[in-house]
Amino acid sequence: MHDRTEHTIARLDRFLSERIEPARWRRRAPLTVTAWQVPDEPVPFSEAVGQPFEEFAIGQGWARPWGTTWFRVQGGVPAEWAEQSGTAVELLVDLGFSGSGPGFQAEATAYTPDGVILKGIEPRNHHVPTDARPGEPVDVFVEAAANPSFDDGGFRTPTPMGDKETAGVEPLYRLRSVEVALRDLAVAELHADLLTLRGLLDELPATSPRRAEILAGCERVINAVDPDDVPGTAAAGRAELAGLLAAPAYASAHRVHAVGHAHIDSAWLWPTRETVRKCARTFSNVIELLETQPGWRFAASSAQQYAWIKEHCPELFERIRAQVDAGGFVPAGGMWVESDTNLPGGEAMARQFVLGTRWFIDELGVEPLDVWLPDSFGYSGSLPGIATAAGKRWFLTQKISWNDTNTMPHHTFWWEGIDGRRIFTHFPPVDTYNSDLSAADLARAERQYAEKGRANTSLVPFGYGDGGGGPTREMLAAAARTADLEGSPKVTLSSPAEFFTAAEEEYADPPVWRGEMYLEFHRGTYTSQHRTKAGNRRSEHLLREAELWATTAAVRSGRAYPAEELDHWWRIVLLQQFHDILPGSSIAWVHREAERNYAEVARGLEQIIADSLAALGSEAGSQDGVLANAGPFPVRGVPALGVGRAEDAVADVRIRVERVGTDWVLTGPGIRAVVDEHGRLTSVRDLAADREVLAPDEPSARLVLHRDVPNRWDAWDVDRHYRQVSRELDEPTVIEPLADGLRITFVTGRSEIVETVRLADDRPAIELELELDWHEQQQLLKLDFALDVHAEQATSEIQFGHLQRPTHENTSWDAARFETVAHRWMQVGEPGYGVALANDCSYGFDCTRTTRGDGGTTTRLGVSVVRAPLFPDPEADQGRHRLAYTLRVGAGVTEAVEEGYRLNLPLRTAPGSGAAPLLSIDHPAVVIEAVKLAEDGSGDVVVRCYESRGGRARARVAADFEIVEVLETDLLERPIEPRALRAVDGPVATLELRPFQLCTLRFRRTPASLE
Repeated sequence: MHDRTEHTIARLDRFLSERIEPARWRRRAPLTVTAWQVPDEPVPFSEAVGQPFEEFAIGQGWARPWGTTWFRVQGGVPAEWAEQSGTAVELLVDLGFSGSGPGFQAEATAYTPDGVILKGIEPRNHHVPTDARPGEPVDVFVEAAANPSFDDGGFRTPTPMGDKETAGVEPLYRLRSVEVALRDLAVAELHADLLTLRGLLDELPATSPRRAEILAGCERVINAVDPDDVPGTAAAGRAELAGLLAAPAYASAHRVHAVGHAHIDSAWLWPTRETVRKCARTFSNVIELLETQPGWRFAASSAQQYAWIKEHCPELFERIRAQVDAGGFVPAGGMWVESDTNLPGGEAMARQFVLGTRWFIDELGVEPLDVWLPDSFGYSGSLPGIATAAGKRWFLTQKISWNDTNTMPHHTFWWEGIDGRRIFTHFPPVDTYNSDLSAADLARAERQYAEKGRANTSLVPFGYGDGGGGPTREMLAAAARTADLEGSPKVTLSSPAEFFTAAEEEYADPPVWRGEMYLEFHRGTYTSQHRTKAGNRRSEHLLREAELWATTAAVRSGRAYPAEELDHWWRIVLLQQFHDILPGSSIAWVHREAERNYAEVARGLEQIIADSLAALGSEAGSQDGVLANAGPFPVRGVPALGVGRAEDAVADVRIRVERVGTDWVLTGPGIRAVVDEHGRLTSVRDLAADREVLAPDEPSARLVLHRDVPNRWDAWDVDRHYRQVSRELDEPTVIEPLADGLRITFVTGRSEIVETVRLADDRPAIELELELDWHEQQQLLKLDFALDVHAEQATSEIQFGHLQRPTHENTSWDAARFETVAHRWMQVGEPGYGVALANDCSYGFDCTRTTRGDGGTTTRLGVSVVRAPLFPDPEADQGRHRLAYTLRVGAGVTEAVEEGYRLNLPLRTAPGSGAAPLLSIDHPAVVIEAVKLAEDGSGDVVVRCYESRGGRARARVAADFEIVEVLETDLLERPIEPRALRAVDGPVATLELRPFQLCTLRFRRTPASLE
């Protein structure tokens, strides 16, 4: 029996590939091709059509890597095809496709002669619809993109293809065929029938009666279809399968909501300019399918991608708008892009939702209630609170299925954030966001679904993604056949909202997952491409400053608020937070562009800041020097959020730098540090606590090089084995004394590292600065501290709060977190004492605890300074970097929060005699994160604050300007039932905040203040 089964399957496979698949088109006829090669970057259709097109032969190479060739395809549909019933005319274009899938190689867009986009052309979806009938002419323009293929099977082999300047000039592809074809509709249906049943054969048990029935039916089909006349006998073959396809699914079958999708990375192995075209290709594919086969829904996230289409393809955008109105094209997610969620700061994460959702409401009249993030590299514990504050109800992700150690225990659950707020979450058990609705995918979804016995519904996103492409007619055919089919889950074509509504009704009391969803994979993304990360960190804080001072100038001096300009810079920064840009996992082109963008952001925001402070200075009527403090805490005598006189700053305290034998001793307020001849800290004494901070005989501030060769996914991963081979930099070429510290120079390989060690003059802290000229590869540089602190856990800042992670490895979940993310600070401590490490542009950290021979405990805190992966950018991290850290002794969370803001928001000089803060707050645990004018242009002042210590706080927020009332709002600045606002007394709002609670207040101004 087994031999017969295998024989039948082999016979069926050959029958499909050699007879049925080719017969889907009865006739083919060649078309004439002319071409114009774009000299450099892509041009719009209106420019391309006016160029001189020259003869182009099939088999000829076209376009250098990243180049564009416009083809004009002309000819006619043979008149004799008019007698062929049951057919449809279409064009078939093969650009010379390679073995890579859609979105990862050559692709194209087809246009009518008057510039209307017809459809994208990609592998597995290379037909183009035409209105031409037999005897009528064909005229189509094809914009072909020679995008390189990068996948070497491991995402680790260096390639020059990621930079246009090094990618070469020889054509990557040869035009294989351009034809007009006559599609046989009956054969296409037979092909879809057989593919569905053939897939089931691989998923059903060998002893299943259903499997035996399918095998027998397939044998009958093979016998019924004449291999020499497939079109003429296809109907007979379908008749043999009709009963098999009509057999209903089991009553207990898993229920799948199939949502059309195309995960389009806003940049990755292609630049953003190519993403614009990928969106046009994919969205036009979708529109063509919705117009010809209505009844299904396509969900697309990222307001940025819609905005690109509106700007570059307005006609296509109007067709999308019509389908949105009709319910076929579904805006999802409500974010500007599908951002990383580990690295963006709190306000930036909030603005992802503010700008994204506001764009969908304003431009499409739709407010998505879901958060759609299938592919981000782990999910911050702050995200449920931020998302619900933006009005979101549901969350979808997929990436956690990539965990390398533990399996997520749930697929449908409540996800609870650090502030206690929950969002209804689904994690599709299909384990892909690029499903083709194959029997294998559907069976996997049913097999892996963790909620069996309590619920029975999951979501499957279907459509080619990453590089785009989207659903195909073959996928819709598969969905139709598995809607109610014995042996398969039941498939319903659905939308995110329909799925989540059904899932909530079915599963009234799902389990709860609390805190971050840590991805046990791609840990290197906290460090790769340091300049991109540094640009993001600096941009976030410049945006805070620009909005604060622009708001202050608008209220105090009547200066016009630069809303459109700020919105422009926010959009650029939010785009760069896409989950393959900010994490450092894109090609060289993307990161060089990001660095240029950050430079432009800095120039633009510095101008807004300068102009705003100048307006305040003019209002003050004096040009004396003052200091502007954009931070939420007073610094050196300058009030938080205000501008104070320079002379009000505290006087400098003298730092002593002494040579004692081979050591250097630095003494400052409340602290004494010793640096040995190897450039390491060997003692840090907290003078106020009369306590040694460093572990005995374990030097700190060590620079350690680790071999960093992950098994695959080069830029993405730091594998645990990096710890096995390391080398400390302990032979400085020179140690130079400074007035307040030391400058220490190390040389290793082709790299130079200059470390400056200083003592702060107003608090017990060591300030470290690293200047790198880095030219190592596949090396990870760590800055390591060994602390004499018995820390059970490490506390790390995340958006609007912090997380505590164990320093032990009691469980596999603990062991997997060997590299973690933190924002501006990380703190370790024991009851009554702690140490904090603040930074200005680092995100990757590790923290472990060991017991020493003397019975004491060493808590080792390491920060990942820089990496040097080879793929996808072989020049990643090469060149100059600057990083700053502050080691604050005797620091709890309170001091850690203050150090983080202080380091990232340094005081700046300003003209004038000072400007009082617009707002003040009387509880140090409540932090003001943003001050801005309202998005609606009303002139109202919007204030975002949060509880920062993880406790309860009662605080009074006082406005130093005239107001009408104070409202509590959601992130989109719409009034809500108060959650934190307890009372308003004139310009003072009283808040009661839960741990880490996020609160947005809207101070409505008097009419006079708006004149």
